[in-house]
Amino acid sequence: MNPYVLTILLSSLGLGTVVTFTSSHWLLAWMGLEINTLAIIPLMAQHHHPRAVEATTKYFLIQATAAAMILFASTMNAWATGEWNINNLPSPLASMTLTIALALKVGMAPMHLWMPEVLQGLDLLTGLIMSTWQKLAPFALIIQATQATNPVLLTSLGIISSLIGGWSGLNQTQLRKILAYSSIAHMGWMIIVLQYSPQLTMIALGLYIFMTSAAFLALKTLASTKINTLATTWSKNPALAAISLLTLLSLGGLPPLTGFASKWLILQELTKQSLPITATIMALTALLSLFFYLRLCHAMTLTISPSTNNLIPQWRKLTTQTSLPLTLTVVIAIGLLPLTPAILMMTA
Repeated sequence: MNPYVLTILLSSLGLGTVVTFTSSHWLLAWMGLEINTLAIIPLMAQHHHPRAVEATTKYFLIQATAAAMILFASTMNAWATGEWNINNLPSPLASMTLTIALALKVGMAPMHLWMPEVLQGLDLLTGLIMSTWQKLAPFALIIQATQATNPVLLTSLGIISSLIGGWSGLNQTQLRKILAYSSIAHMGWMIIVLQYSPQLTMIALGLYIFMTSAAFLALKTLASTKINTLATTWSKNPALAAISLLTLLSLGGLPPLTGFASKWLILQELTKQSLPITATIMALTALLSLFFYLRLCHAMTLTISPSTNNLIPQWRKLTTQTSLPLTLTVVIAIGLLPLTPAILMMTA
């Protein structure tokens, strides 16, 4: 892609998110979401592959539907209240419609069916943007509107997303689909604690972005998109294989890695709110997610790809890709757990 066009598209991505972040007016927030969507469409379709075009079309239709629902609900709320303020949502119907539309935008269950298929049709870098940056603007609106949202709806979305994200990822062999179901499961953890502690939701979202970025960048460096291609990872790059193993375990929430911090704090908050059954269900769904991360770790570190003597070995091949973003995200994804008290103090 032309570097000037790429610069314009990436700038528009940032502009759309910033507009949504800084707006208190529903129309401005909707405009920011639309700028975001229109900026990523060319990035998704840049390879002109049938799967990429299909994924782009699906994504556009889903996002257009969600944007229409947001515009309809905000107009209905403005008709009832006489203003377009995001924090003023007295209408239960408008509040529920907005929550469902924003859940559709970020791919939470049961509105999640588009997410794995779309992510599967993209390259890893565009999939990284889809799984991280594209969730910031809708989540900002969800957090602002949470006081007027039905608590039962938020809890239901959280439990269903965690269950489906963990259960559906068990039989997948495509790494992008596995990361899509991982995203759905993490969205459930964020949304279920939102009504009790928005600070924990922001912490969980930030840690998820760093961990998912590390996973996508590692797979990009290893040029792996399927589980069976992970078998050659240890031979090609032993150091990156070990780092990727720790990153995947951190995504699963295994102590003493960074991913354990968000799950630990969320379960602690749920028990403080006298919700032991909900906390138990969420902890059990975390085990489902951890299982398919362990599958990836097993394929990456304990499996050797079959080969014959007449094949040219591709071992220890030097990469020309930039390693600084991967290094930074991996350090955060693995070693941030000791700084959890400091993070809590900053967000208090």
